[in-house]
Amino acid sequence: MSKRTFVYGAAILLGANLLNRLLGFAYQYLIMINIGGEAYGLFNMVFPIYMLALVFTTAGIPLAIAKMVSEEVSLGRVANARAIFRLAFWLLSISGAIVSLSLYFLSPYIAERIFPDPRVLNVFLICTPAIFIVSVSSVFRGYFQGLQNMVPTAISQICEQIIRVAVGYTAALRLLRHGVEWAAAGLALGMLAGELIGLIVIMIQYLRSRPQTLRESSSKTYSTEQILSRLWHLASPVTLGRLLATGLSSLDAIIIPSRLQVAGYTAREAVTLFGELGGSAFTLLTFPSVFTFALATSLVPAISEAAVKRQLNVVRARSAEAIRLTILLGIPCLIILFYFARPLTAFFKSSEIAPILRILALGGIFSYIQQTTTGILQGLGKVHLPVIHSIIAALIRIPALFYLTALPHWGLRGTAWTFALGYVVMAILNLLAISRYSGMPLDLQRFVLQPASGGIGMLLVFQFLDPLLRNFALGYPIEFLAGAAVYGTILLINGGVTFNDLKRLPWIGKFLPL
Repeated sequence: MSKRTFVYGAAILLGANLLNRLLGFAYQYLIMINIGGEAYGLFNMVFPIYMLALVFTTAGIPLAIAKMVSEEVSLGRVANARAIFRLAFWLLSISGAIVSLSLYFLSPYIAERIFPDPRVLNVFLICTPAIFIVSVSSVFRGYFQGLQNMVPTAISQICEQIIRVAVGYTAALRLLRHGVEWAAAGLALGMLAGELIGLIVIMIQYLRSRPQTLRESSSKTYSTEQILSRLWHLASPVTLGRLLATGLSSLDAIIIPSRLQVAGYTAREAVTLFGELGGSAFTLLTFPSVFTFALATSLVPAISEAAVKRQLNVVRARSAEAIRLTILLGIPCLIILFYFARPLTAFFKSSEIAPILRILALGGIFSYIQQTTTGILQGLGKVHLPVIHSIIAALIRIPALFYLTALPHWGLRGTAWTFALGYVVMAILNLLAISRYSGMPLDLQRFVLQPASGGIGMLLVFQFLDPLLRNFALGYPIEFLAGAAVYGTILLINGGVTFNDLKRLPWIGKFLPL
């Protein structure tokens, strides 16, 4: 029953994440077409600092809440689960309020001294209340996750995204007449409105479900000190990893625009390029990760279960299968991004960013592998290794980013190459660690040769069909379908995909006569 519940919850979250990603994709398109890359660049400068503040505020506690609540409910100790929820609620409410107020009053100093463009002040001021809102809503999401009820979180996220897109786009469009910095503030207002609605929706669901899910069958057995100690023990490794990731994003938001100015661009041009990098190139690059994220999320408990039982053969098999599926899904997506970089970026009115997308696509498969292998290492209990590997990759990438972005003949190309280098380093270190701790062989044929042969066939199809179909209304969809068909056929022929693989597909496999 628990396995069915977990699969059902994972499917709910996958559907919600996919819908949110599609809405976000449409939102990025509207912004880049009608608002412009400069406004998005100003908003994107603030976003990493905002995320860094959230990491300090929540400190990985929602994940710890989910684990602790799940354990207590499974043992019938509902009173302990309620105590954990209440303590976490007050803890994150207070920390969120303190951080939000502190940043609000410090925002003029931060905008002037830290950011390369002081026009971000209004954006930063609007974002600060969202820190408190997200901190509170994360407690509810962690609690429902612990109950293995993903529906409230999914509904909350969908409502949040719909309001964010509607309010953000409308506000940015209307405020654009007052200046680009006000349009960026409109995007921030959309984010704030979305987070507020998301909190209200999940609180309503909590109040509605409380009579059914929170009937106390025992008295509380944990003290406040014990709960705090357990929360910190579970949250601290997650906190360190998220601090590193958001800290690096914040550093990128500072380094890239400032070094582009050294390369010869004006401040406004540098902000616009930075906005197009995030709003166009990275939006396209990360879109396929909605599938690898779902895979990584479902992988952690599967690997953990086998590791606890010391079934190393199962660990090796599941790890290899997850990496293989990541590569099989990632390669066709990245080939499409590479070959059709110009029309895809033109869709966002950023066709000059096409060479940058091509460079990122070359390293993109490693970014997907990095995500999956991080999930495997977490399942093995080696939660510290992805953090260490991120530090190593950053020590290589950041100096290269600082140097190459400032070269006049490199600019954003240098930026893209450094990101690709970081993906490669992180993925290789993760793979070597998995091989070391589980004994998983690095299968060159299944990981590289079979998918690569399918990718070559897909490229040849594009090379043949593109001159014939590019001017037709449905030309690109036809090319994508034909390329995917050839890719799948080659994999069936060379054994990269078997009929047993197809049989295991949900909703589809049961209809196959195998």
